Amino acid sequence: MSAFDEDLFLKGLEQRKATLGAEYVERSLEAADDFTRPFQEAMTAWCWGFGWGDEVIPPKTRSMMNLAMLGALGKMHEWELHCRGAINNGVTPEEIRAIIHVVGIYCGVPQALECFRAARKVLEDQQG
Repeated sequence: MSAFDEDLFLKGLEQRKATLGAEYVERSLEAADDFTRPFQEAMTAWCWGFGWGDEVIPPKTRSMMNLAMLGALGKMHEWELHCRGAINNGVTPEEIRAIIHVVGIYCGVPQALECFRAARKVLEDQQG
């Protein structure tokens, strides 16, 4: 028996690719081995199929929420990844800056500076 619902996985896969880019997602799935594959599949079904899959909150808003939460948690690798996804979902540099301001207010200036460093990298990559 599968650890996840196939329909939820496919829905999640579509949303994950739309946000993070098909190449990135395909590389992640191809790099999965017997040890990590069950997590990749479950995360795609649960996070992207169930979490991102309901249509109550639009992808742009979800991306903005993710940046605030990941910034608050200090998960900078994921923050950078989701910053790229946020841009794909229509979040503007001005909105990213405003999100970082909120992170700074509630989580401290050092964390906001980390977010600004990651955002600058992502924005420069987008331009170049």
